[in-house]
Amino acid sequence: MAGPIPSEDDGAPYLLEDERNTIDIFSRISARVVNVSNLRYARVGFFSFDVTEVPAGTGSGFIWDDNGYIVTNYHVIQNADRLTVSFKNGKTLPARIVGAEPRKDIAVIRVKLDGQHSFQSMPLADSSKLQVGQKAVAIGSPFGLDQTLTKGVISALGRSIPGVGGVQIRDMIQTDASINPGNSGGPLLDSRGYLLGMNTMIFSESGTSAGIGFAVPSSTINRIVTQIIKNGRVVQVGIGIEHFDSNINRQLNIEGVIVRAVTQGSSAATAGLRGTHRTRNGEIILGDVIVGVEDKKIRSYDDLYNAFESLQVGEKVRVSFIRDGKRVTASVLLIDENQKPKPAMPSRP
Repeated sequence: MAGPIPSEDDGAPYLLEDERNTIDIFSRISARVVNVSNLRYARVGFFSFDVTEVPAGTGSGFIWDDNGYIVTNYHVIQNADRLTVSFKNGKTLPARIVGAEPRKDIAVIRVKLDGQHSFQSMPLADSSKLQVGQKAVAIGSPFGLDQTLTKGVISALGRSIPGVGGVQIRDMIQTDASINPGNSGGPLLDSRGYLLGMNTMIFSESGTSAGIGFAVPSSTINRIVTQIIKNGRVVQVGIGIEHFDSNINRQLNIEGVIVRAVTQGSSAATAGLRGTHRTRNGEIILGDVIVGVEDKKIRSYDDLYNAFESLQVGEKVRVSFIRDGKRVTASVLLIDENQKPKPAMPSRP
């Protein structure tokens, strides 16, 4: 037999333990979640030189530390002429871009400290210890509606979704917490209010939430953001090559990474890798096709990117490639490709 319905003492509503937990998360963390506005300049008319600011989009973000650094998605701030950040207390401050890693859809922006606004950092959870089924809370600005909370669970781990430049964003967190346009860049939190990940995109044919949302894990965010704040950029481990778009591979039915050009002075050049070139009679000769790094098979640039990502600048690796129908292996030093010595040039015949 069911027991009596709990009474409401002193007019306070009866709340379940999970409800109290959700309310506590919002009360403690919501002030650390911000709205990011992307503004672009546009001419007033075709024959006018006057320009005006046009809102290009909005997203969410969260305070990283007490120095004014804020983390959001790269696609939220992409191509912005000016950025503003709005806080829960109604204050709006201009922001500048510190750096970004488009291939992880992560960006760091910064607001100038005015002495009137306190910044509380977002506590981080260890995303490597996540379990499917645990609670997930999203806070953001869906459709421009600031300070919106939705709740769900961790639906799956280790998902891969399309990024930019032919690279998959791997190890993504899947959640059924409702995520809609404008939530991008907002935090996904655990039951303690700690950061599990950053809401990035939804899987939907209509553009609205279908119960499948994805978040970049906190471990990836911490690694990328720390580098951006320290150096203004992310170390890009590589060997100094440029590659063709995957469409070329499909058209030619070639598996691997076709070297389009080799950076002068790079470790790839030192190791003798060759880029694509044109002969004197106009014939195009494809460059080397990278098919392996150490014991990892390379089928695409995504494979190559992820193989290098797990390694360190200064290490030497065995790179296998196809040249003139034969498999060749060379020892190549890993470099930071964001510090290219000279522009890449095609190989000469």
